[in-house]
Order: sequence, then C-alpha cells, then structure tokens
Amino acid sequence: MTLNFSFFFTSILLGIGLAMDAFSVSLANGLGEPRMKKRKMCGVAGIFSLFQFAMPMIGWICVSTIAQYFKIFEKFIPWIALALLGFIGGKMLYEGIKSKDSGEDKPAVGVFALLVQGVATSIDALSVGFTISSHTLPEALLACALIGVVTFFICLAGIAIGKTAGTKLAGYAGILGGAILIFIGFEIFITSWF
Repeated sequence: MTLNFSFFFTSILLGIGLAMDAFSVSLANGLGEPRMKKRKMCGVAGIFSLFQFAMPMIGWICVSTIAQYFKIFEKFIPWIALALLGFIGGKMLYEGIKSKDSGEDKPAVGVFALLVQGVATSIDALSVGFTISSHTLPEALLACALIGVVTFFICLAGIAIGKTAGTKLAGYAGILGGAILIFIGFEIFITSWF
C-alpha cells in the first residue's frame, strides 16, 4: 500500500464512520452539561479520539499476531457496547431525573464515565483492524491517527451542538442525554446482527 489520495480518503471516511457513535455520545454529554468549559470539551473529544485511534490499531495488531483469538471475541462486541452504554445512559437518566426533582445542577460526565463511553463507542472499531490488515505498521499508525483526528473534531462539534440544545432544554438535558446513550447502545447491538 502506498500513501496516495485513496489511502487518505479511505482513512478519513473510516474516521467519519467510526466517529458517529462518539458524536452521538458527545452530543449527549453536551446536553447533560450545557456549561461545559472549552478545556473539558477538548478533553472529552480527546478521550474519544484516543480510543478511536487505539482500537483499530489493537485490531491491526490482533490480525497481525493472534487473529484466531480475536475472531472469537468479535461476537461479544455488541453485547459489551450495549452493557456499557446502557449502564452509563441509565446512570445519566437516573441522575437527570433526580437532579430535576431536587433542582441540583452538577456536571454529568466524570472521568470514569468518559472512559467507559470511550470503550463503548470505539470497541466496534477493533474490527477495522481487519480492513487495514494489509497496511505496514507506519501505514496502520497513520490511518489510525487520521481516524483519531477526524473523531476529535466530530466530537467537538457534537459537544457544541449538545451544549447549545442543553441550554435550551435546561432540566430535561440529562434525561435526554441518558436516553440517547441507551438508544445508541441498542442501535449498535441491533445493527451488528444485520
């Protein structure tokens, strides 16, 4: 494989496709925390982009070394994503309902929740390791870096959109954000079977 227009175009398209779940979760995070500071926005987008970089790279390594074991794990990916997003979404729903009733206003997303969201939204990217298996190590690193950069900017946009809508939705933002995460978990789970 050579570094040509097709390589960059394909890598960017992979990044866009893989970033859609992270975009939706970023949107939910923005809804849940409409006063999120720019530094935290970059941190949230950075976590998602780091996972979107790492998972295809781990997939590439698995294909290059232990492919037969990775195939066994692949069927559990939808279940893991559903469980992780269902847990975080359920927690956001509960806290959104609780804070709406009590009038509290606290940040919706902590570091642990972000890490769980990062894993949940990027775990399906492990299989991208199969699509880039013909790449050399430097090409795989570059392709994964492009996926990460694209994810970063898409997630920043998602957070910004969510913050804008979250300000307008006030007390219902956490509830809506949690419902979105649960929906994304089911969407990943259902579409993996078709």
